[in-house]
Amino acid sequence: MDSKQLKIFIDFDGTITKVDVGNVIFKHFGDEEKGNEIISKLRSGAITARQCWEMLNDSVTSVDKNKLHQLIDEIEIDDAFYSFINFCKENELDVIVLSDGFDYYIDRIFKRENLSHLTYYSNNLALTENNKMELSFPFYDSSCPTSANCKRNHIINNSSDDDFTVYIGDGNSDKYPVQFCDYIFAKKSLLKFCEVERIPFFPYTTFNDIIKRFEELLSKKRLKKRHQAELKRKEIYTLE
Repeated sequence: MDSKQLKIFIDFDGTITKVDVGNVIFKHFGDEEKGNEIISKLRSGAITARQCWEMLNDSVTSVDKNKLHQLIDEIEIDDAFYSFINFCKENELDVIVLSDGFDYYIDRIFKRENLSHLTYYSNNLALTENNKMELSFPFYDSSCPTSANCKRNHIINNSSDDDFTVYIGDGNSDKYPVQFCDYIFAKKSLLKFCEVERIPFFPYTTFNDIIKRFEELLSKKRLKKRHQAELKRKEIYTLE
């Protein structure tokens, strides 16, 4: 398998990190009970991802910058993620992080972990002078309901029809983009979604599992693309 034709897309919250950082932040500074209700509405499909973030932000009265940084600095990443990135570097594999979270904490965590070189796409968050969080969504697309940062578009824009696309995720924001990828690593609610929708996947717990599987994949002469993913991509091309 030519490694240059293999494109890897990775979710951030709950996949690279051990918890959903965005949820932790908004529940801490906002109303936790209300926050859980809002997130439940998102998971049931009653509201979109962008509506969810805006509603969570509306529940926050003020944010203490020092406490925010403390919360972010307590977030741990998957113990084997650094090993996985080194594995990708050694094998010349392209990696792009796709997050429906926010640049504010991704930048801080990546800097702490010496991973600032990684390419990522996310929503934006800034702190205002009156201690509020200001959200913006530069990659929003109304046709991507499960993610305010349209992950599907990033996958299509950063891969060709000849590429073999891999997606690694765990949750709600990954349900739509995985439908456009050839090979899926799934855990938690994404795994259950793939089971229900009969989307082939490889279950994982940590990035160690993913490294072992990648070693097997790279040893193959050719990887078979997923037909349903090809059809989904063609649907988008015809809309354009």
